Amino acid sequence: MPYRFPQLLHEEWTRFRTARGWVLTMAASVLVTVSLGLLIAGGARSVCDTSEGAGPCPAPLLGPDGTAVSDKYYFVHQPLKGNGSITARVSDMTGQMRQPDAVPGVRNVKEGVVPWAKAGLLVRQSLTQGTPYAAVMITGSHGVRMQRNFTHDVAGGPVQGPLWLRLTRLGDTLTGYESSDGKTWIEVSTVELTGLPETVEIGLFTTSPGALWEMAEAFAQATATFDQITLQGANGSWRRDDVGVKMEEDGKTPHHPGGVVESGDKLLITGGGDIGPATVDGGLRADLMLIGGGAGLIPVLVVAVTFFTADHRRGLTRTDLAAKAVVIGAVAFVTGLVTSAVVVPVGLAMLRANQNPIQPITLGTELRVIVGYAALTAAAAVLALGLAVLVRRGIVAIGLAIALVVVPYLLATAGLVPWLLMITPAAGFAITQSVPTFAHVDVVLSLLGGYYPLPPWAGLTVTCGYAALVLGVAIAVHRRKVPR
Repeated sequence: MPYRFPQLLHEEWTRFRTARGWVLTMAASVLVTVSLGLLIAGGARSVCDTSEGAGPCPAPLLGPDGTAVSDKYYFVHQPLKGNGSITARVSDMTGQMRQPDAVPGVRNVKEGVVPWAKAGLLVRQSLTQGTPYAAVMITGSHGVRMQRNFTHDVAGGPVQGPLWLRLTRLGDTLTGYESSDGKTWIEVSTVELTGLPETVEIGLFTTSPGALWEMAEAFAQATATFDQITLQGANGSWRRDDVGVKMEEDGKTPHHPGGVVESGDKLLITGGGDIGPATVDGGLRADLMLIGGGAGLIPVLVVAVTFFTADHRRGLTRTDLAAKAVVIGAVAFVTGLVTSAVVVPVGLAMLRANQNPIQPITLGTELRVIVGYAALTAAAAVLALGLAVLVRRGIVAIGLAIALVVVPYLLATAGLVPWLLMITPAAGFAITQSVPTFAHVDVVLSLLGGYYPLPPWAGLTVTCGYAALVLGVAIAVHRRKVPR
C-alpha cells in the first residue's frame, strides 16, 4: 500500500490526543509558567521617594525613538544660534563610586570611575529631558565615543592622557573629532539630527552611571577637568544646569548634586547619572512574565521523550520518526503559544494596574516575544525527541534535555555562567528579550537584569539548529524499519 504521510500524521496525532497523561502534562506546562509569571506580576510593587514621601514610581522617560532613557548630567553651556563649534581639552577624569559595605551600615565609597563614566562636548535641542542630542566624549574604560539620541554609539580611539575634543554643527549635521595634540584631528563620526531648531544648547558635560553590584546601581560620580576651551558662533556667558537632578524628601535639597569649579582657565565639572538607554531603571520588562519558562519546559521535554519511548518497540521507521517530530513540535508550539499569549499581556496589565513603571514595548516586539516563546517550546520538544531516539532510554534522554535546555537558563537567571546562553540550546530564550542589550550600557549579567548574550533571532536560531542536527542524526542512524 502506498505510503501517505498525511495519514501517518493523523495516526500520530490521534495517539497523542487519546493519551490523557500527555495532554495533562502539557496543560501542567502552561499552568506552571503562567502561575509563576502572574505571581511575579501580582506581587510587584515599585516604590520611589518623592517630596510627599514614598509612592508609585513615575513612568519612564522616553527618548526620541520611544526607548526608556536616562538623561541626567551636569551641563555648562551657552545657546548657539545657527552653525558653530566647541573645542576643549579633557585633561583628567576622576570619580567616586560606592562599593558593597565592608562594615554593615558604613558607606564604602572609593576613588575611581565606572567604565561608562562620560565627559565631553554636547549639543542638544534643549534642556528638556529626552530631547535629541549629539555628544563626543571620553569614557572611563571605553575610549572616545560619539553618541546621539541615547541609543546610538560609535567608538573612537583610546584615551591615553589629555585629549582634545571638538564638536561642530552645520545645519542638522553634527561631527565629532578627537586629537592627541590639538592640531591633528581625527573624525569620530558624523550624525544627522533632523529638525534641530536654529538655536541649540552647546557646551561641556560630565555624568556617571551608578556602580553595578548585586542587582542594583549604587552611587557613582565623575569629575572631569576641561581647559583650552574655544567656541565659534557663541560668545555669551556660561550657564550651569544640573539636568535631571532629583530632590531629597524635603523637595529642596538635591540628591547627589553635580557642580562646576572654575580654576583659572579650567572648569572642573562633576556629574552623576547617565545619558543613554535606561535598561536597569527604565521599568519592569515584559520578558519577566516568562521567567517561569524554564520550569514550564520540563513537562514538555518529558512528554516529547515519552512520545517516542512509549512505543519505540513497534519497529518505527524513519518516516514514523519524522511524523512524530512534526506532531510533537506542533503540539509544543501550541502549548507555548497558549502560555505566552496568556501570561505576557495579562501580566503586563497587572503590572500597570499596580502602578508599576513598564519598559516601553511595541506591538511587534510583544508579538515576537509571544510567538517566539512558542517556537522555542517547539524546538526544545523536537530536540528532546531526537535525544530519545539516540539514547533509547527515557530517563537518560529527559536528563540530557533538561541539562541542555533548562539548567543553563536557570544558571543564567542566577547570574552564573551567562555565556552558556550562547553555546547551548538554552540560547533560544533570547527570543523572549523585550528590551535590547545595548553595548554602551553595563547591566548585571543575569536574565533578571535583562542581559542576553545573543540577539533574539540569533538565540532562537541556535536552539533550532541543535534540534535539527540532533533529529537529523537520530533519523539517519535509525536502522529499524518495518513495512507498513
